[in-house]
Amino acid sequence: MSNYAVIMAGGVGTRFWPKGTVKHPKQFLKIGDGNYTMIQQTFKRLEGLVADDKVFVVTNVMYKQEVHKQLPKIPEENIICEPFGRNTAPCIGLAALFIKQFDPKGNIIVLPADHIIKDVPEFQKVLKCALKFASDNGGIVTLGIKPTEPSTGYGYVQFDPDINIPISLTESETPDKNVYKVKTFAEKPDLPMAKMFIESGDFLWNSGMFIFRTDTILKEMESSLPDMFESIMSLEKELLSKDFNKHLEDVYGQIKGISIDYGIMEKSNDVYTIKSDFGWNDVGSWDEIYNINQKDENGNIIFGKAQTFESKNSLVMNDSGFTALIGVEDLLVINTENGLLICKKSESQKVKEVVEYLKRKGMENYL
Repeated sequence: MSNYAVIMAGGVGTRFWPKGTVKHPKQFLKIGDGNYTMIQQTFKRLEGLVADDKVFVVTNVMYKQEVHKQLPKIPEENIICEPFGRNTAPCIGLAALFIKQFDPKGNIIVLPADHIIKDVPEFQKVLKCALKFASDNGGIVTLGIKPTEPSTGYGYVQFDPDINIPISLTESETPDKNVYKVKTFAEKPDLPMAKMFIESGDFLWNSGMFIFRTDTILKEMESSLPDMFESIMSLEKELLSKDFNKHLEDVYGQIKGISIDYGIMEKSNDVYTIKSDFGWNDVGSWDEIYNINQKDENGNIIFGKAQTFESKNSLVMNDSGFTALIGVEDLLVINTENGLLICKKSESQKVKEVVEYLKRKGMENYL
């Protein structure tokens, strides 16, 4: 039995305008590490766990060449191109169908392409424990992140502290990790509810990372999403056909988009989690970019040709010309050839409204 990985890279870029665009979304940007893009960072974290030729990427058809360019070690045939997005459940089901041809019971690690993880050795230890559990016991393992604050930006996983299985990677009597039975999933809460989650002590942030065997996830999909399962499995006989992409487009045209959380996780009685703490961040907005990067003595962060004067607690990212800030604070200033964004910190979730405006006005050339 082998280890496989699926990197989900289908996002089309709405929250990081003007740096992130439809043509070049967040997963292809250098965020959190100046040397590697986010999808390259995700791939590198798998070194030693998954062979290069066992890594698959599911992306939009328009990004195939960019994925191949950024991840040249992955065989081109391992880049699975969706004709259009249908959320994570069909994405994962399609990848599992491909992997089933190589190993019907292979272990699969599913990772979004756009996360920041600072402690890679700890991350790999958690993955090894999850792989061992999923391989030996079946079931779906999700990585739950120990909350640092009552965030309203993440979904939550509630675990049962009384139902846990110790996992040891060596002969040591002390387990490396404990795998807990999941009681329920909760969507993004309001602040009072988030505070209750934190105070209870049995809620974790839902990271959106999963580990399971190929046969396990396909069986769960057959049980919880039978129509989707039937549609995806109808592609099995077409995998090597020159008309596969047309068949895939027909199938995706009929599939109802749904997340794996709604479609499978919340319905299954065989979901587990590992409490994890490896410096995870979903980087869902420009505010998060400010939070995760090192500041100067005035709390400012500067990328590119820019300077601040009597200004505090601001992020400046400049790709075009020169940018100067004078006598201001708590700003996000992103200047690119596509446009200029000036935004008050804590308001960057509204960037998607700019994207919607540009679409309404027929100004897609700035996207």
